[in-house]
Amino acid sequence: MTMASILFTIIVILLVADYALERVVDVLNSRWMGHTPPSELQDLYDAEKYRQQQNYQRVTTRFGFATSTFSLVLVLVFLGVDGFAWLHGMAEQLSGNGIIQALIFFGALWLAQDLLSTPFDLYQTFVIEQRFGFNTMDGKTFVTDKLKGWLLTVILGGAILTGIAWFYYQTKALFWLYSWITVTGFSLFFTLFYSNLIVPLFNKQTKLEEGELKTSIEAFSSRVSFPVKDVYVLDGSKRSTKANAYFTGLGAKKRIVLFDTLIRDLSCDEVVAVLAHEIGHYQKKHTLQGVVLSIVQTGVIFYLMSLFLEHALFCQALGVDQAAFHVGLVAFALLYSPISLVTGLLMHLWSRHNEYQADAFAVEHHDAESLITALKKLSVNHLSNLTPHPAYVFFHYSHPSLYQRIQAMRRLGQ
Repeated sequence: MTMASILFTIIVILLVADYALERVVDVLNSRWMGHTPPSELQDLYDAEKYRQQQNYQRVTTRFGFATSTFSLVLVLVFLGVDGFAWLHGMAEQLSGNGIIQALIFFGALWLAQDLLSTPFDLYQTFVIEQRFGFNTMDGKTFVTDKLKGWLLTVILGGAILTGIAWFYYQTKALFWLYSWITVTGFSLFFTLFYSNLIVPLFNKQTKLEEGELKTSIEAFSSRVSFPVKDVYVLDGSKRSTKANAYFTGLGAKKRIVLFDTLIRDLSCDEVVAVLAHEIGHYQKKHTLQGVVLSIVQTGVIFYLMSLFLEHALFCQALGVDQAAFHVGLVAFALLYSPISLVTGLLMHLWSRHNEYQADAFAVEHHDAESLITALKKLSVNHLSNLTPHPAYVFFHYSHPSLYQRIQAMRRLGQ
């Protein structure tokens, strides 16, 4: 057995192992559904609503199984018929320029993936989410979103890929450093201007009107030395009944954004409590830490990638005899998955720690009960699982479970 065939076998094993791990965690979570919710949470759902929540969880779990199985089979078949080699050959026939070949190669992969996933997106939105009362999107909005998403992917994705490929062919050894700097620059730019440039393409943002809520937000922000120029309301109800709130930007470009559904579903004190939590993230430097961690992680990924691209062996594992930039990127992505799993778990641990800290900030500077009732309402409105399996929380939750958060806040109040 050649080294290339051994690498091919390793890639297949990694894909199957990742799929199997996900299914095991899903099964554990599904079997945990019969557990009685903690006494603190038993009044959240009435009997009918709780049956609806359990049914929603079953349906979404089965749907996740179907989509992930389809994706795995598709990738394994594509690998088995040397699909990446065929696509590389087609790109070579269309152009002798390595950068253009990369654009053709990844453009074809992206378009095929998007078209194949669209039926699943339609089913999830207009069947599952519609059935459980979440979807408010119409067909026109779905198509418009899809077209805008394509345009952004072609422009931004194409520009970034072109830059990375150009650095590779021009600098070789230092390509990872120039690519890291470029991607970091893009990332920081969109961190600062995402709400100004990208969000308006999909949603309307209007300044929060004068009234009790705005006065309360401004009073709280002043009390915790968090100057807020404007608070914006986003028309989230255009697509879903689910509510949310977030901060975007850094420094003078930071902005508070409330979904209109959040304002509709929560009382004034509860909305302020949610914002107190979000302000806690900012005051505890979580936002800045996240940016720094992302920059460091990106640099490590590009450096490791540069080591892969130097060797034709990784391309040979995918059926291509000679080293090719774009095929090497695919091989790297497939073989990087175990590291990605570990870093993802570490990021989830870090994120859950930050959520506890942000909750503690809200409790200290506002009111524990308001945040607890807000979280309970949001959980019911989202048909959230009240008894997730600990393994599922460990692998998938960026936030602690509702019960864990409430318990932590109760301890702070003692």
